[in-house]
Amino acid sequence: MKYIFVTGGVVSSLGKGLAAASLGTLLEARGLRVVLQKFDPYLNVDPGTMNPFQHGEVYVLNDGAETDLDLGHYERFTNCVLSRHNNLTSGQVYESVILKERRGDYLGKTVQVIPHVTDVIKDRIREISDETKYEVVITEIGGTTGDIEGLPFLEAIRQFILEAGSQNVVNVHVTLVPYIKAAAELKTKPTQQSVAKLREIGLQPQVLICRSEKSIDRELRQKLSMFCSVSEKAVIEARDVEHTVYEVPLMLHEEGLDKLVCDLLQLKTPEPDLTNWKKFVDCVISPQKRVKIAVVGKYIHLQDAYKSIYESLTHAAASQDCGIDLKLVDAESLQDRVGTQLKDVVGVLIPGGFGERGVEGKIKAARYARENGIPYLGLCLGMQVATIEFARDVCGIKKANSTELDPDTPDPIISLLEEQREKIHSKGASMRLGTWPTKIAKGTLAEKIYGQPEVMERHRHRYEFNMKYRDRMNEKGFVISGTSPDGTLAELIELRDHPYFVGCQYHPEFQSKPNKPHPLFKGFIQACLAFDPKRATRAATDPKSQPRVPAQELVLQR
Repeated sequence: MKYIFVTGGVVSSLGKGLAAASLGTLLEARGLRVVLQKFDPYLNVDPGTMNPFQHGEVYVLNDGAETDLDLGHYERFTNCVLSRHNNLTSGQVYESVILKERRGDYLGKTVQVIPHVTDVIKDRIREISDETKYEVVITEIGGTTGDIEGLPFLEAIRQFILEAGSQNVVNVHVTLVPYIKAAAELKTKPTQQSVAKLREIGLQPQVLICRSEKSIDRELRQKLSMFCSVSEKAVIEARDVEHTVYEVPLMLHEEGLDKLVCDLLQLKTPEPDLTNWKKFVDCVISPQKRVKIAVVGKYIHLQDAYKSIYESLTHAAASQDCGIDLKLVDAESLQDRVGTQLKDVVGVLIPGGFGERGVEGKIKAARYARENGIPYLGLCLGMQVATIEFARDVCGIKKANSTELDPDTPDPIISLLEEQREKIHSKGASMRLGTWPTKIAKGTLAEKIYGQPEVMERHRHRYEFNMKYRDRMNEKGFVISGTSPDGTLAELIELRDHPYFVGCQYHPEFQSKPNKPHPLFKGFIQACLAFDPKRATRAATDPKSQPRVPAQELVLQR
């Protein structure tokens, strides 16, 4: 088993996660079986209760683990299907150690950072070191070298290298080479000091990935090589990519990163086959068509808050040789001028979220898309606001609402199930999380999109559609096209006479990949391409109207 540790220095947000994911892409392209994991030094047990403005989106894995968004990069860039074993926080580490101490597992010994905390960290690396499944484990250490909370993780790595053998480990350090405009030159001192800090801890990086605005010339590479004690060929330039993050693996391959790592780990592999990856990147960079889509949310000022959604739109659009012009609309700004802000788009997407801020604006956006025949995709809360809007405006249930937003509403279209009310005592991990089956109804748009009777999708929500209103809303054209296998939970909804008005209770964005876009996103993009504002009509509410789908054939997810 071979191990790669990715650390970062100087400042945060240098792209360690993308570097780790891109290295995974390249090693997989060389025929190696790769798995990735992320260690986060913060004391939260998981990021599930963090504000998106603080930490970006919460990425949900198959087993329901709420994790850092970097695990989204790992799954999108590789064939990995990750679990809670692939993400570890300081909160989880200390929780484990304290529980063991309370149970008496340490037999009365003094419990300390070394060896007890570091042992838990090393055990997590060993947990996924299954030689029958993987050949290479890539572990990213969050935070910045020198942060006090990250020290136990770096110490654990130092110990692990001794135990695994230095010939089986490569340390990759991502660092900053800033350009000082006044002096018109790149500066190597921050990288030198970052590496010096790492060496104080007992770790010597063998590879430097240097983030920079300008090209790093031979002289600078030689300087970094000498002062940081790495070979000149191991000083890897990583400039900002021009168009898309999916260019990063290609850029790092041009720099020779994957060959270098394989040589250091004594892995004999063929040259990587990046043909399909290059084709995808070409479609993203130079599409033949473009569509303008509105994303109506409450965290639109932070790019990472809806990271997986933006990436899923990119995947789906590239499959149609199409580019996307995103119009990011703050839901709170839609109170009175919906038509003004949405009149120039050919698709409306409303993502998930929590709390009442911006909800009325989202409801207005859903109504605008429904009334004007604009393709609509609602995810989680996006499904719920569309349901509330339809109940109010089409079914005449004027006070329809969610009990999350109005606990005393007389018409709880969206509410907690009885069994949920009894279970919820805290915010953390109290939702319906992870992968659940959805049974697709026959004769629906959903069946044409998925092409199979049952699908598995990832969930992260607490409130459900109230099935007491199902028949009343169905009469007006509101179709529940996907349910739980026992039929008690609504998972997927659509409107009977609308080109593409779909809402799902789950999060399809967590299963989309560059060359395998999720069917709902693909169908949405196809509907956007087919949309003609001049021919669009108000959605019918006749229960006898026939289901209608976009003319193009929908390619199914494999």
